[in-house]
Amino acid sequence: MNALIFWKLESDADGIAWLALDKPGTSANVLSSEVLVELGALLGDLAAAPPRALVVRSAKPSGFIAGADIREFTAFKGPEDAFALIRAGQAVLDRLEALPCPTIAAIHGFALGGGLELALACRYRIAVHDESLALGLPEVQLGIHPGFGGTVRTVRLVGVRPAMELMLTGKPARADKALAIGLVDRLVNAQELQSAARAMARDPPRARRAPLLERLLSTAPLRPFVKTALLRQLAARVRREHYPAPYAMVDLWARYGARGPASFEAEARSIAELFGTPTARNLIRVFMLQDRLKASAGKSAVPMKHVHVVGAGVMGGDIAAWSALRGFTVTLEDRALEYIQPALERARALFQKRIQDPAKCAAASARLSADAAGAGVAAADVVIEAIFEDLDAKRTLYARLEPRMQAHAWLATNTSSLTLEPLAAQLARPERLVGLHFFNPVAQMPLIEIVRSETTDTAVAQAAAAFARRLDKLPLPCRSAPGFMVNRVLMPYLHEAMFAAQEGVPYAVIDAAALEFGMPMGPIELADVVGLDVASHVGEIIAAELGRAAPDLSQLKRRVAAHKLGKKTHEGFYVWKNGKPMKPLAHGGAAPVDLVDRMILALVNECVACLRERVVEDADLIDAAVIFGTGFAPFRGGPLSYARSVGVASITQRLAALAQRYGSRFRPDTGWALLT
Repeated sequence: MNALIFWKLESDADGIAWLALDKPGTSANVLSSEVLVELGALLGDLAAAPPRALVVRSAKPSGFIAGADIREFTAFKGPEDAFALIRAGQAVLDRLEALPCPTIAAIHGFALGGGLELALACRYRIAVHDESLALGLPEVQLGIHPGFGGTVRTVRLVGVRPAMELMLTGKPARADKALAIGLVDRLVNAQELQSAARAMARDPPRARRAPLLERLLSTAPLRPFVKTALLRQLAARVRREHYPAPYAMVDLWARYGARGPASFEAEARSIAELFGTPTARNLIRVFMLQDRLKASAGKSAVPMKHVHVVGAGVMGGDIAAWSALRGFTVTLEDRALEYIQPALERARALFQKRIQDPAKCAAASARLSADAAGAGVAAADVVIEAIFEDLDAKRTLYARLEPRMQAHAWLATNTSSLTLEPLAAQLARPERLVGLHFFNPVAQMPLIEIVRSETTDTAVAQAAAAFARRLDKLPLPCRSAPGFMVNRVLMPYLHEAMFAAQEGVPYAVIDAAALEFGMPMGPIELADVVGLDVASHVGEIIAAELGRAAPDLSQLKRRVAAHKLGKKTHEGFYVWKNGKPMKPLAHGGAAPVDLVDRMILALVNECVACLRERVVEDADLIDAAVIFGTGFAPFRGGPLSYARSVGVASITQRLAALAQRYGSRFRPDTGWALLT
């Protein structure tokens, strides 16, 4: 055959063939059409002259195979085009499965999506047992489902319940779980991967299949009962009209039981139809936006090893803990040790949850230390201020910090509402100040706003973005403005919920209306999660800066005065038990017919104002900011994407009608013309 571009094939003295994927010009392997075509030709040659065994592996240090090339998904002209590509990919993996010799996937790092489907087409799977191992089928997060036989082979291998958990959530299985459910046959140390694969090739064991009970659950008489249970679980999490893909997976299994050639063709037909849905188009777009944020960070020549955090409250303490988890040496400062200790305890819980290896867990704990005296400032490369939102208090702190910082070090503020220019006004080197706005909870929220003032040095902003990527976060470059990007647009949404509450609409009804639209949680619950003290203070600052009408916040302030701050104190608008809000059964009738418009269009209109003011570079970044910073219904593609799908004329007419009824806060922003 022709010279190989993507694959490298070697044979050893034992007659074992070693097939390695190394896609040029990328840090991770993906299964593009070209990669699959070349693999198909190779497998044809191997079928004609079978080796003793075939071992499939990756030549990339990062991992096995990250999945299909998602960019190809955006080029489909219609369902038949998608069906043809999917069936071609299935045919290649069918050829791998049909080889008349033992086939072994030797996996390190990740095997995701199409990468795991390729491994499932092998007879055996051996994986490196470490924290980087992640075996998953995350297609549901793109609004689709596995298409290269994954909906069939996963069920056959591990059974319907483990397979559905893997596919319906999109969450990867880590090492121990992968072994426990039978997704891999063996776990080995990295140094043993090749020798373990060779040993299995020489003496292949019996091929694994699903346990007897799981096989029985896939029989025709029992499938309807299992389907009912699966649909009940799904309905509690997502709506079919919002996210059709998980329901399609259940339907496929219920009809075919992961049996016969028809199940593969039906999988291909189903995914081809899903590619054409608005949900899939929007979720694939969201994936691309995520990639854009990752790529925007670039690299920085500024050294970054030691992080000093001032303020051991919830945000500061969790920023410190996450930084230590990601490998930085961290010192955490507050007025006295008693204020730092709770943050250290939360950090230990985080490390124990995230790190399986006790030695590595202890190492993470050792990287984080209490520093009430602030001695770490002089050694730090990055100093992060995370104290309360008060201009004078922050300036006083900066006056103490700046003279002790190293010449190359930069100062970051986690302020969520104050503009940077007043904060930098009294600094000797205002160009070293940058905003590094994390979101709560730090361990879960992926976005960090990288905020530049008029004086912030470009190199400092680049260093801050690079720091965010080292924390495995998504950096969003934005300019200094009231509330920056996310809080600026979130406040009108929260305030409109407060206006509705003042009118007598029950909190649970308000939240239910937002969930109906597709938000991950309602605005009342969100305020409790953010913290009523923070929501109140930040909301007042932003409203004052922008001259916006604000609701009566007296009820909220009474709760704050009584230290009922929301989730963190176990009571706010709701009582919280075991981390969940105890919402009373909705009473008082249905939500007002215009409630969703009031909340969502208030947010969207503010997004247009941010576009007009160029708070961020363009409309795509606004959508990315609101999705990754607030969880705005991802299947809608972001607030501005949603506005375009509805129609700018329609949205502005609805805003004008709301303005007539409720006042000027709904007046359409002059920037709407930028979206037409």
